[in-house]
Amino acid sequence: MTDRARFIADCLQRVDQVDVTAGSVKHQKMATSPFVFYRGSAPLMYADIKAGNFELPLPLFELPLTAVMGDCHTSNFGFLTEEGSHGDNVIFSPNDFDDACVGHASWDLARFITSLFLVVHHCQLVKGGVIAHEKDYSEKPIVDLSQAQQAAKEFIDSYTQTCQQGIDDGESRRQALENFPEHHILYKALSKAKRRSASGDDFLHKSALAKAIDLTHTEFKFIERSDKYQKLDDVLYQELQTVFSPYVDDTIHDIVLRLNAGTGSVNMDRYYLLVGPKHDSLNQLSLCHIVEVKQQRHAAPLDSFGELSPINRLNPAHLTVNCQRRMQRSPDLVLDEVMWRGHHWLVRSRHHAKVGIDPEQIGLGKKAAQKGGLSDYAAACGKALALAHCRGDKRSTLFEQSVVRLLPKTTAALVESCYYYAEQVVEDTKILKTLLPS
Repeated sequence: MTDRARFIADCLQRVDQVDVTAGSVKHQKMATSPFVFYRGSAPLMYADIKAGNFELPLPLFELPLTAVMGDCHTSNFGFLTEEGSHGDNVIFSPNDFDDACVGHASWDLARFITSLFLVVHHCQLVKGGVIAHEKDYSEKPIVDLSQAQQAAKEFIDSYTQTCQQGIDDGESRRQALENFPEHHILYKALSKAKRRSASGDDFLHKSALAKAIDLTHTEFKFIERSDKYQKLDDVLYQELQTVFSPYVDDTIHDIVLRLNAGTGSVNMDRYYLLVGPKHDSLNQLSLCHIVEVKQQRHAAPLDSFGELSPINRLNPAHLTVNCQRRMQRSPDLVLDEVMWRGHHWLVRSRHHAKVGIDPEQIGLGKKAAQKGGLSDYAAACGKALALAHCRGDKRSTLFEQSVVRLLPKTTAALVESCYYYAEQVVEDTKILKTLLPS
């Protein structure tokens, strides 16, 4: 085993608590493409930063610490409803805070820019048929590395401009991305999300709730799908109901084990609780929602940078709740943490209208490749991320001032470093494949 292979194997085993050579479901999934590998190996990036394998411009470490996503990439932004499933206002925002902590904003910036280059690699595999897809992308135009590089610059410019707005108007932190023009690459996804909200036309058919429950029954129950949901024995069901009832806002009608969800956390247990009015009625479906109870582990950066802030000594679920509440304009109303069976569990409401963005949506097709769609998407993410970071300090604009002063000077060096790290991720994916059983 080469030094790099050992470095990767040791990091993944330390985080996932399983030998890479065992061929776990998570590690097999990560071998699908460099982009998927990157999604599932966030701690590896921080290990590389600490080891000097991924060098970020030193001036960026002068930025004040703030609440960061920790696993910032193109597919961890999307549409959701503010206040979780209790609101109907759809916004574009960071949508994954599992690895959130107090850290360097440069981590999020670098991780997102690197993912832009990996989008290109992923879309090449999709277009070439190496990755199976329900749609035929073989004749679609595709973004190239130069477009990813331009998108990275647009991302940084948008991030910087948003910080400047924060200096000019302290109330600008209260804004959110709620509308996109018809020509924008996110317009269709926004329309889809609005239709799936509780007040939307597709709520009863396309919302996360409608897809998860059996509408043919008179009582609220999850659908029977052995690939997604596993029924519980009576003892475990009753224990979950007893432990987590105080943390939800209504009656628990059904509980299942959620299978094969996520990428980085695919090996972590999570349960879905169907919550709603005490008396079943399809007319009250808009008052129901799914509450996720997920086993939480340490945020990805903390494996390498655990002593950066005393706040990061909070238990993993508490830290996620803390950071999410700070980074969102209107946080979920059901958002808490519980100690159960010796583990920390994150309790949160799943959004009816949640719509994510896959690499092929921003890397394949005319709008993406020929009409500046990838750059438009990156600019939207830059603004959304800046707003989240700026909310880390609501007493001053010191963070924004530092960004405006330092970030533009480091743009070229940052983008170049991320490009080379993306190439390293491509090689790391090949190494992972050699480590997995045949």
